[in-house]
This record gives sequence, C-alpha cells and structure tokens, in this order.
Amino acid sequence: MIHWNVNPDLLHIGFFRLRWYSLMFMASFYCGFLIMNKIYSREGRSEKDLNDIFVYVFIGTLVGARLGHCLFYEPGYYLSHPLEILKVWRGGLASHGAAVGILTAIYAYMRTRKGLTYLWVVDRVVITVALAGFFIRLGNLFNSEIIGKPTDLPWSFVFVRVDAIPRHPTQLYEAFAYLLIFFMLWRLYEKFGPKCDGLLFGTFLVSVFTARFLIEFVKKNQEAFEAGMVLNMGQLLSIPLILLGVVLLVRSLKIVRAT
Repeated sequence: MIHWNVNPDLLHIGFFRLRWYSLMFMASFYCGFLIMNKIYSREGRSEKDLNDIFVYVFIGTLVGARLGHCLFYEPGYYLSHPLEILKVWRGGLASHGAAVGILTAIYAYMRTRKGLTYLWVVDRVVITVALAGFFIRLGNLFNSEIIGKPTDLPWSFVFVRVDAIPRHPTQLYEAFAYLLIFFMLWRLYEKFGPKCDGLLFGTFLVSVFTARFLIEFVKKNQEAFEAGMVLNMGQLLSIPLILLGVVLLVRSLKIVRAT
C-alpha cells in the first residue's frame, strides 16, 4: 500500500498560499486553451472567438461547480446561509454542476456568434473538459479528498491526513479514465472533424458519466445523507446525462453513416 501524506500547499509564504489543487485547476484551463486554439485555427475561427469562449467556459465552470455542490449536496445549509455560496475558497465544487454550468455558458456564447450551432461548439469544448477532469482529480488527490472505500488491494492508499485505513485511490481511477477519454475524443475529432454533429458530445457524456457511475461504487460517500441510498447522489446525477449521451450518439451515428 501507499502512505499518502502530501502537503496540499505547494507554496506558503506569509498570507500567500498556492495549493496543488489551484495549480491543477489552472493547468486544466491552460491546456484547454491551447487545444481550443489549435481547433479554432484549424477551422478558421478568429482569436476573438477563442478568447470569448474561454471566458464564458471559465465563468460557467466556476459558477456551475459551486452552485452544483451547494444545491445538490448541502441545499439545506446553503439555502439558509446564501452568502456562504460566495465563499468558494472554502471548497465545495461539484463536477455535475460544472457540466450544467459549461453547457449553459456555451449556449450563451453560441447565441452571439453567427455560423455556429450549439453542437458544433460543445463537440469541441468537451475534448478539453475531459482533460480538465484529469487535472482536477489529481488536485483532489493532493488534497486527500474524494477518497475511496476501504480495500486490501496492493495499490491501496492510506490517506494519512484522513485516517489510517487503506482505501481505493478513486481520484486516480477517475483521473486516468478521463485522460483515456480525452485521447479517444481527440482521435474522433481528427477522424470525423466537421461531421461530428453531436458525436463527441454524446461520446463524452456516455463515457465520462458511466466511468463516474461505476467508480462511485468504491468511493466513500461525500455527504451523510447518502449513507442509506442504493445509489448515491453522484450516480443519480449521472444517469440522465448518460441517457442524453445515448440519444446524441444514436442521432450522430445516423448522420455520419448517411454522409
């Protein structure tokens, strides 16, 4: 087993603190920008379009992830203390909320652009979102959070800052799943390009949230109210997204075959 006792602070000087999670978060957006720059250049979109969608997605991610955590996992507390929602620095972000926030932000972005469809934009953005998931879960690992259930497997982690129990390193399970999905999406984009029309978005939804659904079985519940549930909140929120992905995949495959 691996004893994990990494300090979540990468740098701490006086009042200034740089955490590994923050570094991973910034890395996800930096790499995402580079990927979208390559895509937009390849397809003749302007630099202004690229900068604008970066801002939209950045804001959508933060707002969606924060509201998702507050409303999905601790609605009673945050609805009673609404100002606490603004205190992002105290932690509490939800990937399902981020998904809703990003999709909403893309809709707002798309409405200001001519010659673009919603699926055109989403098909390309999800490539970067899958890679971002890889970085974010590494950040969770450095924070010793989103931990797994106890196990005696040889690759188990003892998160010393939490307890002395060997557990599934579910952060790594998800991180590597999302990295694999990123490469799959990029390969699909290179192969089908303009003919995607929902293919990448559908593939993203099915693969990412199926992985999330399955990994939740070996993940420790994040909130106490999940203890008596057959499926936890993460799994329940994943189901409609998987079904939406299946619908998009069926639709897009018919279009690809027809062309």
